[in-house]
Amino acid sequence: MPVDARRLIRKMRGGAQAHLIEASDGHFYVVKFLNNPQHRRILVNEWISSAFLHYLAISTPAVAMVRVSETFLGDHPEAYIQLGSRRVAVEPGWHFGSRFPGDPARNVVYDFLPDALLEKTENLGEFAGALAFDKWIGNADSRQAVFFRARLKEWLPGSTAHPLRLGFVSQMVDNGYVFEGPHWKLTDSPIQGLYFRPTVYRSVRGLDDFQPWLDRIVHFPEEIVDQAMKQIPAAWLAGDEEEIATLLDRLLARCRRVPDLIEACRGGRVNPFPNWL
Repeated sequence: MPVDARRLIRKMRGGAQAHLIEASDGHFYVVKFLNNPQHRRILVNEWISSAFLHYLAISTPAVAMVRVSETFLGDHPEAYIQLGSRRVAVEPGWHFGSRFPGDPARNVVYDFLPDALLEKTENLGEFAGALAFDKWIGNADSRQAVFFRARLKEWLPGSTAHPLRLGFVSQMVDNGYVFEGPHWKLTDSPIQGLYFRPTVYRSVRGLDDFQPWLDRIVHFPEEIVDQAMKQIPAAWLAGDEEEIATLLDRLLARCRRVPDLIEACRGGRVNPFPNWL
């Protein structure tokens, strides 16, 4: 859904130099700009990843195309990109927004939890699904996630928890370096896509623990790919239409390799699955 930028909250950490912005729909979005330092292709990667993760039923933020107007930029001169000692103006137009879970003035979001709390995260099993996704899509970054405390019924579809029960929920975020970021390649590495805390894989005993996500990837429907591509603004692609189409064809042909790519993790420098039978 397209929304308009209304108020700048703060700048975020990270190489893309995203900004947290309140939008016209009343929600808050972590916005990556078209002319971000990592390349405009990062926005395409984020949009496609969101569509795929939602189909796979892996928790990830809702996304939107956020229109940044010249008026907004004039009212918020602190919205800019820093390249060394040089400030670069944000280009007016459509940018990628990942919805922040709640109001940042009231809701605390963590990018790290100690093991004692991490183990209690209600949807911890989804990290296995996220790894299957990352292996398939060639995520050159380690898996990024955020955590927040919330009513489980509101954030986890199908939860049988009491409507008022609170718990920690994780969401998979920051997917700009799928397809090896701006390089748009599909390469294999035993350590690609792994979350840096081995606790999330402690319950993995074999490939069955990557279900149902693994089957959904192996039989991924082409129409989901087509729907995601039709929604991408032309400015984000800017002449790369043929290259992304070829890449996505290769991605669909790669679906059946994902079980082997997961098993190959065990041959890396450190086996992330010490309890694999």
